[in-house]
Amino acid sequence: MVPKKDVLLEIKDLRIEGYSDEKWIEIVHGIDLTLHKGEVLGLIGESGAGKSTIGLASMGFARDGCRISGGSIEFDGMELTTTPENDLRALRGSRIAYVAQSAAASFNPAHRIIDQHTEAPIQYRIQKRVEAQEDAMELYHRLRLPNPDEIGFRYPHQVSGGQLQRAMTAMAMACRPDLIIFDEPTTALDVTTQIEVLAAIRDIVDQFNTAAIYITHDLAVVAQMADTIKVLLKGEEVEEAPTAQMLDKPKEEYTKSLWAVRSFKRPQKQRPTGADAVPIVSVQGIDAAYGKTKVLDDVSFDIYPGMTVAVVGESGSGKSTTARCITGLLPPTKGKILFKGEELPARYQDRSKDQLRQAQMIYQMADTALNPKIRICDIIGRPAQFYSGLHGGALKTRVDELLDLIELDPAKFYSRYPPELSGGQKQRVGIARALAADPAFIICDEVTSALDQLVAEGILKLLDRLQQEFNLAYMFITHDLATVRSIADEVVVMQRGKVVEQGPKDEMFTPPHHPYTDLLLSSVPEMDPNWLTTLLEERGVDDIGEAADV
Repeated sequence: MVPKKDVLLEIKDLRIEGYSDEKWIEIVHGIDLTLHKGEVLGLIGESGAGKSTIGLASMGFARDGCRISGGSIEFDGMELTTTPENDLRALRGSRIAYVAQSAAASFNPAHRIIDQHTEAPIQYRIQKRVEAQEDAMELYHRLRLPNPDEIGFRYPHQVSGGQLQRAMTAMAMACRPDLIIFDEPTTALDVTTQIEVLAAIRDIVDQFNTAAIYITHDLAVVAQMADTIKVLLKGEEVEEAPTAQMLDKPKEEYTKSLWAVRSFKRPQKQRPTGADAVPIVSVQGIDAAYGKTKVLDDVSFDIYPGMTVAVVGESGSGKSTTARCITGLLPPTKGKILFKGEELPARYQDRSKDQLRQAQMIYQMADTALNPKIRICDIIGRPAQFYSGLHGGALKTRVDELLDLIELDPAKFYSRYPPELSGGQKQRVGIARALAADPAFIICDEVTSALDQLVAEGILKLLDRLQQEFNLAYMFITHDLATVRSIADEVVVMQRGKVVEQGPKDEMFTPPHHPYTDLLLSSVPEMDPNWLTTLLEERGVDDIGEAADV
């Protein structure tokens, strides 16, 4: 890492208030922060700790419903709390950039990616359009995006979530800012792609002497990126120390509790035998394509009642496309899908209401999956009304039951709106919405990737309890192999639209592995500040490039 130089950002006694119940309530309580040029500060803590709020305040910005109520924010000698808004707007995007957690919610769906990338350097007269586009392509190359000379001319919905996240990271780097706030920038990325993005971010920091605030709930990732780690809890600082010292000897009990998460691991279940040995879902030799581009090739696997099959692989490997085929959103071009031994119509429009009811989905980004203008009771109640015909008091009773099931108090949450909930609470509402249809099978699409480790642990335990209670079958799409170890019974590994390996979890994590499975397993970050550097040296640039491009 670059040695500390001049102070770029200094925050003293920062206080931020949020408006709730018709009054202002302090949510960040007197935080101090010092950041030097070329230095990376890691902010960690559970959901609601104030990480993102403090990160945004570093730009002199507060979200709607919040205000900076006290303290000083000095950026390169400029006091941001008293700087006029027009001057702050000129600063943001040019000298201070922000990489948001949810790329899908951050890009404008009506404009091509490269047009959004080049907007800032053109507006600030740093580059002309042609130069800005060429620089964008160079950054896409550096971040290992596929077809880097062409991908920018697509619309956001035409690329995968991981690719879009990398494109947003490139966009933040467009003006070569002095400070970048990374707010969970690798949350949506698979482990091999994450390595490339982390390496690229470190390269940018080193090459341009850029300072960064790296907000994350992934402790192994922050160990690779940060010079110093600050731990937060409920808007207050718990402790701060150099990374190696923090990892080796955290002082506070709360920090030690963060280091100890992911202890949840349920016993592995075996496939049923005899008369019960009928898969709830059987995917048999399916191919699928987007237009003329083939994206699935002879994919087959079975999911049995009460069991969890984890489908893992890099961004673009075909995991979510397989889910779309199962749900009928993308009809396969070959093969078939059976439900309880009976073939399902390829298109969801041709399936009966009961067939639709039996298979539900829980989505990765609750922020974009829940309508922010619809009350929680209506979000959960709609499928109960549609599939079960419930109305009036019976519908309210069912919604209350579902809120109880997901461990949210009906008296507090029944009439709330999604923006009033934390990330973990929103994901629980997504689970309740899926349960409202009374399904036999649920597709969980990266449901814990956007959550901090403590909240994710709670979601995994909730899903396990619900599975036992209702004998649910899960297809668990994930790039988080720690989650696979916690909750899966069987594992399906996908690469370039094909299944390269599958079997019981204990066999899949026992060598020898398929080379691609071995690549995934070896790419999981460890709680060692030197892990990424060592890995890059061991693999070499060529191997890393091959890993990212598969």
